[in-house]
Amino acid sequence: MKKVSRKKPVNKGYRIFSIILTILLVLISFFTVFEIYSMNVLTPMLTVMVIVIFILIDAILGLLLIFSAKKIVSRILFSILTVVVTVVFALGGFYMFQANSLLNNITTSEGDIKNTVSLIVLDDSKYEELKDIAGEKIGTLKSIDTYGTEQSLDDISSEGVEVENEKYDSVQAEVKALYDGDVEAVVLNETYRGTVEEMEDYADFSSKTRVLHETVYYTDRVENTAKSVDDITSHAFNILISGNDTYGDLSTVSRSDVNMIVTVNPETGVILLTSIPRDYYVTTECDPALGCQVGALDKLTHTGVHGVETTQATLENLLGIEINYNFRVNFSSLVDIVDALGGIDVTVEPGYAVPNLLHGNGRGVTEGVNHLDGELALAYARERYAYEEGDRQRVKNQQQVIMGIVDKATSPAILTNFASLMNALSGAFETNMSTAEIQQLIQYQLSSSPDWKFVQYSLDGTGSTEMCAELGDAAYVMIPDESTVQTAKEKIEAVMNGESADSVTGIDNSEK
Repeated sequence: MKKVSRKKPVNKGYRIFSIILTILLVLISFFTVFEIYSMNVLTPMLTVMVIVIFILIDAILGLLLIFSAKKIVSRILFSILTVVVTVVFALGGFYMFQANSLLNNITTSEGDIKNTVSLIVLDDSKYEELKDIAGEKIGTLKSIDTYGTEQSLDDISSEGVEVENEKYDSVQAEVKALYDGDVEAVVLNETYRGTVEEMEDYADFSSKTRVLHETVYYTDRVENTAKSVDDITSHAFNILISGNDTYGDLSTVSRSDVNMIVTVNPETGVILLTSIPRDYYVTTECDPALGCQVGALDKLTHTGVHGVETTQATLENLLGIEINYNFRVNFSSLVDIVDALGGIDVTVEPGYAVPNLLHGNGRGVTEGVNHLDGELALAYARERYAYEEGDRQRVKNQQQVIMGIVDKATSPAILTNFASLMNALSGAFETNMSTAEIQQLIQYQLSSSPDWKFVQYSLDGTGSTEMCAELGDAAYVMIPDESTVQTAKEKIEAVMNGESADSVTGIDNSEK
């Protein structure tokens, strides 16, 4: 009798598992492809290639998993491979989702501006609680930050505490009254703390005083509208980088410690970095609704107290140019971004080594190439007292840090730190450049890989002591050297017109 052979029945449990796993792979692949497409940074050709690759991978794994895996070993291997690919695709989709959310966050400034006004007493005073200062004399500013002062006094009164108010014409006079014992406390907006500590007599302000009571209030944001170019990948444009001297989130306005105009010409591949010293003595220009003193002379850094729009308008007036976009960052932003990039490299010229940077926590830089982490990059960008040139050298350090960030961010190495970079960039800066324009620039970088050439220039001037509107008192400033202002304007115009910045003759501040 002839023996009849029978096919071994397929394991129904495995078949169901393989179908479910394949469906999961397809769904996650669709999600990842959708996020890549939504991000809109790849060229159409690359986008099609990515879609085809995903379809092929899904089809091959699905067929192998469902129909070709007959033995236990092959089933296990194909199952593990499919799970691994599914996890990789899921992580990729998640990172793309993060990137899309990031672009929306940095181009949409939501929420109100946070303002903090403190009631400050000497550290060794007898006052421990707000109620302890009832009936005592406190100092306030007569014509500076009047709205913030009113908010603080109303807040104190709402707590059932009444005080005697002594008004002063300047921040310096108010702080002096506290130190001399003429008043028991002072009301001061926290944006002025750094300014006070720059005064030689009050460098110990933070250590010698403490906050007895804090008033926080919020004001509406003024619309920060960009002056967009027609095509950001073919037309030259100017960006203002404004670096606030604060840590934490960007909801708080503060002094503009870094002021740099970045002129980008995509067609010539030239990026001109023009730095303006923070102490530059300039005429303030802004929307009066921002609370600034229009037409008043003051340090450039003080314009940041009234928002990046004020700094931008003031620099446009100084240089006679149009600034298309602005980016606002702070100390925390720089630290997080540099760390997420895995650090940056800067080259310190002979004679400019600083073994112990002021804010370096015992660390410094040596001559030659230095690899800086976030904290050290910030310390290097803030240093000025170690140099004979002071603020002039600091702006050059800041330019080096910016170039180091751009160099690292446009290199293939960025892919190895993509996840941490996405986390670092979230909330790290604000810009009025649109999401579409940022996507176009990323797409241009990926498709064209331009060889960017950096050119550096910084404005110069002469140190002096002049009346500053925001302080209501005289302070150190830098009187602009008009020849460097004119040279900067001409260099910016040259790059905008596709010409060489080096074709502009004038005082050369690009080299040490």
